[in-house]
Amino acid sequence: MGGGGQRRRWEYWWVAVRFSLLLCFGEQVSAQIRYSIPEEVKEGSVVGNVAKDLGLDVSTLVERRFRIVSGSKDALFHVNQNNGVLYVHKKIDREELCDGNIACLINLKMVVENPLEIHYVGVEITDVNDHSPIFPGNEQYLEIAEHTMLGTRFQIQAAWDPDIALNSVRLYKLSQNDHFEIEIRDDEDKIPFLVLKKALDRELKTKHRLLVTAVDGGRPPRSGTVNVTINVLDSNDNRPVCSQDTYSVRLQENAALGTVVVRVNATDLDEGSNGELEYTLGRNLKRKVYDIFELDSLTGEIKVKGEVDFEDTEVYKLDVQASDKGQPPLTVECRAIIKIIDVNDNQPEVEVTSLSNVVSEDSKPGTVISLISVTDKDSGINGKVLCSISNNVPFELKPSYEDNMYSLVTKQRLDRELVSGYDITITATDCGQPPLSTFKTLSIQISDVNDNSPEFSQNPLQLYLVENNAPGASIFSVSATDEDLHENAAISYHIVRGEGTQNDMASFLNINADNGDIAALKSFNFETLKTFQFQVVATDSGTPSLSRNVTINVFILDQNDNAPVILYPVSANGSAEGVEEIPRNVNAGHLVTKVRAYDADIGYNGWLLFSLQEVTDHSLFALDRYTGQIRTLRSFTETDEAEHKLVILVKDNGNVSLSATATVIINVVEPKEAFAASDVKSSVKDEEENSVTFYLIITLGSVSTLFLISIIVLIVMQCSKPTDYSSKYLQDANNDGTLCHSIQYRSGDNRYMLVGPRMSIGSTIVPGSNGNTLVLPEHRRRATGEVRTVSKNFNI
Repeated sequence: MGGGGQRRRWEYWWVAVRFSLLLCFGEQVSAQIRYSIPEEVKEGSVVGNVAKDLGLDVSTLVERRFRIVSGSKDALFHVNQNNGVLYVHKKIDREELCDGNIACLINLKMVVENPLEIHYVGVEITDVNDHSPIFPGNEQYLEIAEHTMLGTRFQIQAAWDPDIALNSVRLYKLSQNDHFEIEIRDDEDKIPFLVLKKALDRELKTKHRLLVTAVDGGRPPRSGTVNVTINVLDSNDNRPVCSQDTYSVRLQENAALGTVVVRVNATDLDEGSNGELEYTLGRNLKRKVYDIFELDSLTGEIKVKGEVDFEDTEVYKLDVQASDKGQPPLTVECRAIIKIIDVNDNQPEVEVTSLSNVVSEDSKPGTVISLISVTDKDSGINGKVLCSISNNVPFELKPSYEDNMYSLVTKQRLDRELVSGYDITITATDCGQPPLSTFKTLSIQISDVNDNSPEFSQNPLQLYLVENNAPGASIFSVSATDEDLHENAAISYHIVRGEGTQNDMASFLNINADNGDIAALKSFNFETLKTFQFQVVATDSGTPSLSRNVTINVFILDQNDNAPVILYPVSANGSAEGVEEIPRNVNAGHLVTKVRAYDADIGYNGWLLFSLQEVTDHSLFALDRYTGQIRTLRSFTETDEAEHKLVILVKDNGNVSLSATATVIINVVEPKEAFAASDVKSSVKDEEENSVTFYLIITLGSVSTLFLISIIVLIVMQCSKPTDYSSKYLQDANNDGTLCHSIQYRSGDNRYMLVGPRMSIGSTIVPGSNGNTLVLPEHRRRATGEVRTVSKNFNI
């Protein structure tokens, strides 16, 4: 327990010293923060407070998603977002991680967002003496001729220690003996040699057993041993000699199999089998050397056996031994150093760190979308990479201060309604010959913002509504569209109220906010209201919301819902009865009286026809069906009765006609009585006619007032906005004293007119129009639509 605690205290002391040195000389070493920890430390051991050393606010680390994004193999390190401390997540074996490299440095890329920052942290893993030197086997055998010259060196297989630097093999010890001592070749490989210091005598001793101990430089040191058995052979007194101690050659990577790299040449002055040489590779080469190169044992040629990769190893050092076939054989050793020349055989690699693959369409130019990192395993010009993106996209690459780092940013405004997503192809091309390229596609989706108002298909809208509609029933439906998505395109509707709209009719309308269905809360009467307009507002659900208005012009269409009213004759008690007296000597065609009637409807619904429903003598009187005039058909005779009763039926021309009746009593008197009665009757009739005239004046005044109001409203509507309709009034006077007014509507390419009793020649009735609608001939159409207002029909 004491030794372990002392060792941990030493490790922590060493971390502190290294970290202090890094802080003192950090600006000279690198532009990044570096820490140093020993291997084999416990999980959870603190490496350093990265947030504090980077000057980051610890309270914002969680919100800014402080994290490690690359560089930590197998998640060896984690960072605590609550305090910014970097700690060991998994036990670290330096020898496994760095495979014997002198420097074992792990580069961590750490990211914080809002705004985006990338920091590079280097963690150096220092070695601890946790391995003992190990020889390839427990026994090694050497054969040495008895006449071997003093000072001759014999290489033995070196011990291997995974640790590095001070903790690797530092020295070799040899057990006590009279003939040999041990030396170490003073280079990085620390190859041990047995040196003959006293001549051998096979006749005295045929075998020598030695114990070689390898000791590392750790505190405390570790060691390993091997037994070396030396067989003493009979004399072969000339050793082979190499033409060069070191052969240096250059070899291009990816060289073809069988390519001769170099030929090692050695000579031996002996003759026969003692002068025949055999070449072998040294015993202390790395295994990959045997996989890549092979040595011809007879010619000394070194040939390519496997794939030569510059990115794997740049320099190979091969120890070649030339041995004769004497007994015992003599050996010479030389070295071949093979330097690999890089060729452009690696494509660039593209790493994309995306903040998000969804970008808001209102993002400003220059907004960072992703970070692009490009690497190439080749070196020199072959490893220099140029980056570009596809054309015709609103994005661009911005180079970073660090080589082969780019930011993908927006270069112009985005519009989701035009393009909802982009597939951006990133092309990385190196500068080798021929150049190699890598392509990577990044998909970016554009998110919606509420930048489009609802739209109606047309504005204004026309609604033709038949009067006497059912209260609460739907009369119309409006619909708007919005090019945005989701809640930004969810539309609700409402009617504009309380803004002084015509007759304030909007208060009698209700609209379904979800689907735009409009219902009337009351039944409209054509005779009191012919046209009005209101506005509907379509509003989306975005934030802030956008809206659009549409004006709806409503035209009330007439129904035959008013029966004719008898204006004359009218008795004192209000019934439609009257008495007329005529002289017996009148001629045929004499005007007896005229039945006057009125219908509040228009067009065919207000076109009145008169007929005799009941008459005493059909041969005496005739009734004009259009004017209501009663005339005599012939002269009276002595046999004709003195009193005649006529019942007149007045009915309109609606689909379901409505009617009224009037009774006229005609008294035939002698001429003298007629004149006297005429004087008396004229005074009575004057009073009645004055009363009738008074009612007619009131009626005509009301009609004229409605007429003027309609003109004013239509003029205001015409001036306020351009519409597809205009209004003109027509009034024709019939020679029979009946006023005829008509109303015209224009819908699309057709123009309709509702008319009174006298219709223009050449007009045609539109089927399904209740007999009240005419289509005007083409030669009477104008460039703009017309709306003509209807007044009432009178028969005077």
